[in-house]
Amino acid sequence: MALDGTYAGLQASITSWLHRSDMAATIPDLVVLTEARIARDLRLRRQITNANLSTVSGVQAVPLPTDFLEMENVAVTSSGVQRNLEYVNIERMNVNYPEGGPTGVPGVFTFEGSSILFGPTPDGVYVMPIYYYARNSPLSVTPTNWLLTNHPNIYLFGALAEAGDYARNSSIGTWEQKYKAGVSDLQEADDQSMFSGSALRVRSV
Repeated sequence: MALDGTYAGLQASITSWLHRSDMAATIPDLVVLTEARIARDLRLRRQITNANLSTVSGVQAVPLPTDFLEMENVAVTSSGVQRNLEYVNIERMNVNYPEGGPTGVPGVFTFEGSSILFGPTPDGVYVMPIYYYARNSPLSVTPTNWLLTNHPNIYLFGALAEAGDYARNSSIGTWEQKYKAGVSDLQEADDQSMFSGSALRVRSV
């Protein structure tokens, strides 16, 4: 099966490149490891999505979306006016807006585990529109996506590099270089496309 932009095609190609017919049970693990690495390495426009978070009066933390990777922007609407929130680190949040402290309209945010914290603690229900970088759905669940379709080399060489000592293949170093080059080229092209003809934006984190 060719590298055709599907999970099945990717697995078949990995098997072919490794020249190992005894790794069928291991290849899904290689893909999972590659997906985790891609989630760390790439921040592309196609990954940006939006959602609305709702606060609870007197509760500082709100769970983040399960596919959350990195925040691009958070806003709050109060008295008919929408404004962006400022990111602060957890130390500053704990000092200036401790849990159980004064409540009000949130003006800053930070992260703790899988939650976003607001300061001051919300004094009511606020709908917070957020834009964030989302993780691709696992190929084991959704067997294709735009990245695999358009840039299959990243998945292929990432999985081959993850094979490591298990495959005992002398090409491991070359595959690692090809993965890194693919990621670097794609990120650079995406950054240039995003900022061409406009001022750079500073991300919150």
